[in-house]
Amino acid sequence: MSTLIPPLSMTNALFADHAYLPGGWRRNVLLEWDATGTLRRVTPDLAQVPQGVAHAPGPIMPGMPNLHSHAFQRAMAGLTEYRANPTDSFWSWRDLMYRFAARITPDDLAAVASWLYVEMLKAGYTSVCEFHYVHHAQDGQRYASPAELAQRVVDAASVTGIGMTMLPVLYQYSGFGAQAPRDDQRRFINTPDQLLGIVEALRAWRPEHGALRYGVAPHSLRAVSQDSLRVLLEGLNHAFPHAPVHIHIAEQTAEVEACMTTEGARPVQWLLDRFDVNARWCLVHATHIDARETAALAQSGAIAGLCLTTEANLGDGIFPARDYLDAGGAFGVGSDSHIGVDWRAELRLLEYGQRLARRERNVLASPKTAQVADRLFDAALAGGARATGRAVGALQEGARADWLVLDAQHPNLAQQTPQSWLSSVVFCEHGETPVRDVYVGGEQVVAQRRHRDETRLYAGYRNALNHLLAGA
Repeated sequence: MSTLIPPLSMTNALFADHAYLPGGWRRNVLLEWDATGTLRRVTPDLAQVPQGVAHAPGPIMPGMPNLHSHAFQRAMAGLTEYRANPTDSFWSWRDLMYRFAARITPDDLAAVASWLYVEMLKAGYTSVCEFHYVHHAQDGQRYASPAELAQRVVDAASVTGIGMTMLPVLYQYSGFGAQAPRDDQRRFINTPDQLLGIVEALRAWRPEHGALRYGVAPHSLRAVSQDSLRVLLEGLNHAFPHAPVHIHIAEQTAEVEACMTTEGARPVQWLLDRFDVNARWCLVHATHIDARETAALAQSGAIAGLCLTTEANLGDGIFPARDYLDAGGAFGVGSDSHIGVDWRAELRLLEYGQRLARRERNVLASPKTAQVADRLFDAALAGGARATGRAVGALQEGARADWLVLDAQHPNLAQQTPQSWLSSVVFCEHGETPVRDVYVGGEQVVAQRRHRDETRLYAGYRNALNHLLAGA
C-alpha cells in the first residue's frame, strides 16, 4: 500500500524511484538522515515525492565496504608485471614491494592514499579497512609521533570523504619460529605494547565517530608469535573490547607448509584452536583451507576477507567459496594491493574462479537466491560491514547514509528491470562505470562520476609518483 509521510528534514532527505533495501529492490523510497550522517528513516512505497525533497537521478543501492587495503601499494600497481626471476611468485613480488615501501615518505603516503580513496569512492566503495603496517621512518627509527603515518592515512580518508576503519598492524618477526626481522622490514616492527600505544595515540588525536573506527591487525602467524598475539589481544580487550581484529592467513601454500612444520597445524586451524575467533575477526585471504577448516571458519562467525584481483595477480590460489558459503560462512571483499579498485571485479572473479575450477556456471547462486550477483552482493555488504566494525552496508534506520546512484541509462542497464540490474552491474564490463553518484554519511562526494576534489588530489598523486618512481 502506498503511503504519504512528511520528511524529518527537507535538507537531509532524498527520494528514489528505486532503492535496494534489505530484502531487495523497493519502489518510491524516501531516505532521511541526521546531521551525523546516520539514516533515521527509510520509507518505501510512497505515493508521491514529498514537496521540496530532492529526487535521485537513478536507482540507489548501498555503498560497498572495502575490507582490506594497503594504501601505499597503489603507487606500484603495474610495476611488477615482468618476470623478475625464473620462479616468480608472491615471495619475489614481496621483495619488490618491500623495496618500494622503503622509499615512501609521510607526504607521499598522504598523497597516494588520498588518490586511492578517490578511486575507491568513484568505484562505489564507501568504507575502507586500512591494514596499515608502514609505521616508522626510512631508517627504522620512530617518528616524533609514533602514529605519524597512520595519522596521514586517516587524514586522507577524512579529506576524500570515505569512511575508515584504521587497523595498525603488529609485525615482529620474519617467519614462523620467531625469526628475527629482515632489514627491509625495519619500518614495520613494533612490540604489542608499542602497537597498542599507536592505537591509543590515534584515538586521543582523533576520537572515533560514525565515519571512523580503530582496531588492530596482527600481520600474520609468521609475523607474530602465540605469546605476542595473546598479549596484543589481552591489551586490546582491556582497552577496546569491541574493536575489530584482522589478520592475513593461509594466503600461500608455502605459508601453510611452514606453519605445519613449525607449529604442527594448518594456520586457520591453529588460530581457531587457540584463540576466541568470532564475529569481530576478519581472516584475510584464508585461501588454502581444507574441509575441516572451511567448516570451522564458517561456524566461527569470522569474516573471510577475499581480495580476488590481488589473489589472482599474485597467483595465490582459489578460495573454496561454494563449500564455505554452503556451510554458512560470511565474507567480504577488498582491493588489497590495488592492482584493481572495483568491488564489481572482486565479485565477478569470485564467481569466475569457481566456474573455471568446476566447469559450471552460476556456481555461487543458491536455492534461496537464484541470481548469483544478488547473493554475492548481499553477502559482501553484510560481511564487509561486520569487518569494518561500523554500521554500514545497508539502507536502513541506524546505518550510515552511504549509497550509490546508478545511471539507469547506462548501456548495461538500459531497458532492463530491477530484477536484472545487479547481474548487469556485476557481470557486464562494457564502458565506464554505471556508478553515477556516491554519498557517504549523507554527503555527496562523487557527482556524475567525478570526485568533488579530483583535480587537486590527482595532482598530489602525480607529485608523489615523481618522487617514488625517480630512478626506479
